[in-house]
Amino acid sequence: MSVRISHVIGFDDAPFPKSHRGDVLLVGAVFSGQRLDGVVSGKVRRDGSNATRQLVALINDSRFRSHLQLVMLQGIAFAGFNVVDVRALSAGVRLPVLVVARRCPDYPKIREALCTRVRGGDRKWALIERLGPMEPIAGVHVQRHGLTPDEARAVIRRTAVHGLVPEPLRVAHLIAGGIGAGHSRGRA
Repeated sequence: MSVRISHVIGFDDAPFPKSHRGDVLLVGAVFSGQRLDGVVSGKVRRDGSNATRQLVALINDSRFRSHLQLVMLQGIAFAGFNVVDVRALSAGVRLPVLVVARRCPDYPKIREALCTRVRGGDRKWALIERLGPMEPIAGVHVQRHGLTPDEARAVIRRTAVHGLVPEPLRVAHLIAGGIGAGHSRGRA
């Protein structure tokens, strides 16, 4: 992919109390360069298995779809342990996917939680494992599908305007927090 990536949608979920069961808000912030062009939203099940399907539907049914060049995710799971099948997401929307985290996750702790406390945990762990470990790029940790490390580095550097986290993820985080908790918190 030698094309400069400028049209990006970034997703994050809203905060929820530990006791919450049911659906959790998911927000996508659509960016053209450094400009917010739109917002999409939907819901995913707490610790469920519908995140991939919901993301595909939100993107493909969006009026922004024809311009998008990349999907960014704030982590590989939403609403607790609703793990995204990144390869299926990429195939379903025909776009590369970049998973971003500030810090490298504690994989042994995640595996323990998934495989002992979450329904379908073994299958969800296999999705995480299949994508491979996170790699440090441009001050954050990433998993990627459909783009090279150099392409990931370039898009992160171009979109991380106010810190290390790319704007599509930072803004999705702020919107989801503002709606979900009544106010937003700073760090994505």
